[in-house]
Amino acid sequence: MAGSLAAMRMSRLLLRTLRDAPSDAEAISHQLLVRAGYVRRAASGVYTFLPLGWKVLQNVERVVREEMDGAGAQEMLLPILQPEELWAQTGRLTTMDDILFKLEGKGGRFVLAPTHEELVTATVAGEVDSYRDLPRNVYQIQFKYRDEARPRFGLLRGREFIMKDAYSFDASQDGMRASYKTMYDAYCRIFDRLGLRYTPVEADAGAIGGDVNHEFMVPSPIGEDLFARCTKGDYAANVEAAETAERDLSQAPGQPLEDHHTPDRPGIDLVVDFFADRGLSAAGMLKCLALADADGNAVVVLVPGDREVRVPHGLRPFEDADFERHRELVKGYIGPMGMREAGVRVLADHAVRSGGPWVTGANEADHHVSGATLGRDFTVAEWGSFATVADGDPCPRCGSPLELVQSVEAGHTFQLGLTYSSKIPNATFTDEAGQQHPYWMGCYGIGVSRAPAVIAEEHHDEAGLVWPAEVAPYQIHLLALGASRSAEVGEAAERLYGELVAAGVDVLYDDRDLAPGVKFADADLLGMPTQLIVGAKSLARGVVERKDRRSGERDELVLSDVAAAVRPGA
Repeated sequence: MAGSLAAMRMSRLLLRTLRDAPSDAEAISHQLLVRAGYVRRAASGVYTFLPLGWKVLQNVERVVREEMDGAGAQEMLLPILQPEELWAQTGRLTTMDDILFKLEGKGGRFVLAPTHEELVTATVAGEVDSYRDLPRNVYQIQFKYRDEARPRFGLLRGREFIMKDAYSFDASQDGMRASYKTMYDAYCRIFDRLGLRYTPVEADAGAIGGDVNHEFMVPSPIGEDLFARCTKGDYAANVEAAETAERDLSQAPGQPLEDHHTPDRPGIDLVVDFFADRGLSAAGMLKCLALADADGNAVVVLVPGDREVRVPHGLRPFEDADFERHRELVKGYIGPMGMREAGVRVLADHAVRSGGPWVTGANEADHHVSGATLGRDFTVAEWGSFATVADGDPCPRCGSPLELVQSVEAGHTFQLGLTYSSKIPNATFTDEAGQQHPYWMGCYGIGVSRAPAVIAEEHHDEAGLVWPAEVAPYQIHLLALGASRSAEVGEAAERLYGELVAAGVDVLYDDRDLAPGVKFADADLLGMPTQLIVGAKSLARGVVERKDRRSGERDELVLSDVAAAVRPGA
């Protein structure tokens, strides 16, 4: 038996396991997937899936398809190669320019799609023109391309990857919300089946756009994302979207506005050192960050000095040329005083309202002021959550402490609203009264090719991978020990292999002529859920040893009963 979809001999499997991980593999998932022969690097951020890795990927896709189909979504396939003018219609040809792969061919200028909102909207617009045709929900599993500046962590951040992206189209906002809930629930079922400990968190929409959205985050020590969660379970949000209840940062009131000469002290820490005799902390300083809008107008954002600024959408940090144009803003010494009179719009985090008087820049090089007081010395045009959160901040819902969790993103769902349908021509439907309206849309993404890495981050031990049954390449790893020295062992293992295949069991058969230690090490590294071991000693007693890869527990099965005991549904 040479091997089939559900069975394979290791003597014929395209597989080479490695003792050591490549030097550039930082993440444990990257190390193990390479060492176990699931993937190989083709270029920076580009990976080949070898047969075992391909089977894991297919199993992930199967789970995704089953849940998407069960939620009423219809599978389709959109092209990766897309005309530039389609992206120009939504403005993302410019706003996403830094990550777009662009090329010019005989048919014009194209992009390799990193996402498909534009094209799916235009496609559905050509097929759906009446409220009677709504709602509709479509999805695809397709390659995507992003020109990442620094691919990292193997499959977790690459330039070429596979995504499942789904798109819902509704006639009303309430319909969009209902479709969103259906897909949200389907995502929970998918990640449950994949064996992930995930947390849905409120998130920032980023380049995709829209309003309400959730990231499905999986805790990981190498995660590049952080989310804040309430220690009482009332709240969870990505740090880019997380809010807090107001912190009391108030100091002694009634301080006069006093100027101080602070030469060569443009940073928070340097100023705190200068005021050491006053007991000043970074939280007592008012950080003022200069930003520019799309027209080059100056905006200043205020946050307590112990926090970083979350730059609002549509704004960017000042560059040297901006400071040259706006001499009223002195780099390293900006304060909020006089900004309204200078025509500079001031935004402030809610914490600024409860804090102060503040130490802040004096709008003069080498000078700071103390005693800056809201209402008396400066005003704020707009309040919001502009400061990053930190461990221990009060939950915005119950006031309990928040904690920050390092994590990786497994999926992201968005209520897009009219973001794309209002920009793509003819993306409208006719209502009962004959009026034209744009579709209410949602979109829903899962990183299919990164899922094996996300799963491996959570499901491994010191010996190797420990796949959940839903995604394991094979359910059974059959090991024949010493078959070259014992004809009885070889014959028994061969018969058992045939019985397992006949019983419909997914089985990987290690029929190689290698030492038992090598076979055991490879079996643990590859991570199939169950190992069956045929050896001379156990065979003499008419039994086969069974090992559970996850728990390490072992028992024995009567040889003639093995296939029945491990077959699907047993």
